[in-house]
Amino acid sequence: MDRPALADFLTRARARLTPADLGLPPGARRRTPGLRREEVAQVAGLSVDYYARLEQRRGPQPSPQLLAALARALRLTQDERDHLFHLAGHEPPHRHGPLGHVRPGLLLILDRLHDTPAQVVSDLGDVLAQNPMAAAVFGDLSARAPRERNLLLRWFTEPDTRALFPPEDHHDLARAHVASLRAARTARPGDRRAAQLLEQLLATGEEFTACWERHEVARRRSGRKRLLHPVVGPMELECEVLAAAGDGQLLLVHTAAPGSDSASRLELLRAVGAPVPA
Repeated sequence: MDRPALADFLTRARARLTPADLGLPPGARRRTPGLRREEVAQVAGLSVDYYARLEQRRGPQPSPQLLAALARALRLTQDERDHLFHLAGHEPPHRHGPLGHVRPGLLLILDRLHDTPAQVVSDLGDVLAQNPMAAAVFGDLSARAPRERNLLLRWFTEPDTRALFPPEDHHDLARAHVASLRAARTARPGDRRAAQLLEQLLATGEEFTACWERHEVARRRSGRKRLLHPVVGPMELECEVLAAAGDGQLLLVHTAAPGSDSASRLELLRAVGAPVPA
């Protein structure tokens, strides 16, 4: 681990950003340009003291999960993300792995959607980034290990995840999840992450196995979702699926019809700011 170079790189990366780059309010007058340490720590989901020690060359070696969070918070490019991992003494993760790097431009779009639930997921269903509204609607995954954020694993192993959707929709949603996984796995011959995920899912029980044996194939598509939110009640949302070219990442944006009850409930949820426990 190269502590001096790591500290210098973090400091310079922080200095080139503004609060607006991360969707944060400008705050009081600033003596120096760039983000404050507490703002980086807030977006990355770590303590200000820990981040300060990294910039002061006296912090412990960061974990790969923490480095991935810092790369997203500092809007690093793919090359910069890999450099950050090397400085901290880790091998950069595979681009399609559960720590998949989200491009700064995609994160900027996510930040701008302050009143709309949106999240970036991989083609295998790994949730790579959420905005606060997505956390409030679908559950805040920021404290979870990367491999615990997968949409399919949560669907087939966690009753609370299913409870967000009407029971009569469960069968079709399960089939859609599995069909999307098959399409992604076929496009990744020999991919270790895809093979491991399939092995985990086959061990969850008969439901996944039965869906898998249907050999249905379909990528994630835009469509309507019905939700039973525990705080604001039932909602109907349109899900738009936007693909990021060439890197297997999708931006899922959920909207409600203007003037509808669902739109009012989304606005109430934004005001309350209470994320679903995940």
